[in-house]
Amino acid sequence: MAGVVEQRSIDVVPDDERHGSAVSQFTLWLGANLQITAVITGALAVVFGANAFWSLIGLLLGNLLGGAVMALHSAQGPRLGLPQMITSRAQFGVRGAVVPLALVIVMYIGFFASGSVLAGQAVGELTHLGETPGIVLFAAVTAVAAAVGYRLIHTLGKIAGLVCALAFVYLGIRLLQRVDLGTLLADHRFELPVFLLAVSLSASWQLAFGPYVADYSRYLPRHTSARATFWWTLSGSVLGSQWSMTFGALAAAAAPAAFVGHEVSYIVGLGGAGLIASFLYFVIALGKLTINILNTYGGFMSLVTSVSGFRGQRTLSPRGRAAYIAGIMVAGTAVALLGKDSFLTSFKDFLLFLLTFFTPWSAINLVDYYLISKERYDIPALSDPAGRYGAWNVRALTVYVLGVLAQLPFLVTHFYTGPLVAPLGGADISWLVGLAAPAVLYWFAARHDTARTAEPGTLDGDRSPAGLGG
Repeated sequence: MAGVVEQRSIDVVPDDERHGSAVSQFTLWLGANLQITAVITGALAVVFGANAFWSLIGLLLGNLLGGAVMALHSAQGPRLGLPQMITSRAQFGVRGAVVPLALVIVMYIGFFASGSVLAGQAVGELTHLGETPGIVLFAAVTAVAAAVGYRLIHTLGKIAGLVCALAFVYLGIRLLQRVDLGTLLADHRFELPVFLLAVSLSASWQLAFGPYVADYSRYLPRHTSARATFWWTLSGSVLGSQWSMTFGALAAAAAPAAFVGHEVSYIVGLGGAGLIASFLYFVIALGKLTINILNTYGGFMSLVTSVSGFRGQRTLSPRGRAAYIAGIMVAGTAVALLGKDSFLTSFKDFLLFLLTFFTPWSAINLVDYYLISKERYDIPALSDPAGRYGAWNVRALTVYVLGVLAQLPFLVTHFYTGPLVAPLGGADISWLVGLAAPAVLYWFAARHDTARTAEPGTLDGDRSPAGLGG
């Protein structure tokens, strides 16, 4: 059983426990993106005003841009052998990392909830129990699978990738039998605000994977090429998400009244009835199970990272692991049950709101790792508040806050619109500001910081003596 259930949590994965190849990142992220929530994300671009033609282009651009940032985080995994958010301690301090971590935990709970709403509808139909019991049952299965850990997650990714790809091919054919693709794409009118909304929706989808993507590449052997890890992650995530989002955008353009508010039943009805309908409900639940396990697992990692920064904890018992995962499940299920009746608008605002907080984190993390620290970190110091990285890095935290604030004038959500949105014709460019501003500010702030400069033989990357590396 020990070979199946993961024993590691936030600790470094030793070289003798590393396995697999970078191709595993393609299958995992393909399976994670071929699912109903990505379909909804693509549909939102059309629902909120863009035509199908420019929606597809905007979604592709956002997936490529956001996916590139996400894949740069993935490439850190084999090098360091650590969960993604642990490395934030190198930028923000061992305890200061709790600031972005708190927001990451909110993200995981939100995505767990949104996924449970959609999967709960499918499980409820499949089992004839109804939506609410379906949500609860789905959440419980997710928690159990997350507790098993890394190997099961990758196995499910492979299975979901194959099964969901076949289902999406079939659904795509059925959709094109009902509608004329040329008619759907005939409107080429370009409107910048709704085009940028499409870009922002897909970019936020990809960027939201950033805080946990290295969790699923950290078991790869140290010698795994960073370039291979980057490209396999990027290609799997972009292909899966663009495929799903394209289907969603075309479905929403073809039948907005039938699709919006009835996403699961519309997709299943498109495929057919009887056994086919049951299979499609299963596919929807399987696709959501894969991604919700990632969200539960990532939330557990982030909670442990937050608490351990103050307690000096480097490992976690199986009982503690189960308790953290149960906490994520309960919180996510509660949010799902409370918000299931206003899902679509709430989810769009949730995505764009999250983007405000994760773009500065991504910018700071990537600039520090690739440009300042040159891909080398002092691994023991990541658990020592008195060590190289300190307890709180006020400089990095200040840049992070400034990065968040710099986006507010350009932000568009249901509950807040920035003052510079109207002069830009209603376009939301906040995420671009959120990447650029903190990247430049952090580079200037940290480039002469001696704590960020590697001393030969003391940092991870080249070898792993005396407990260093992973």
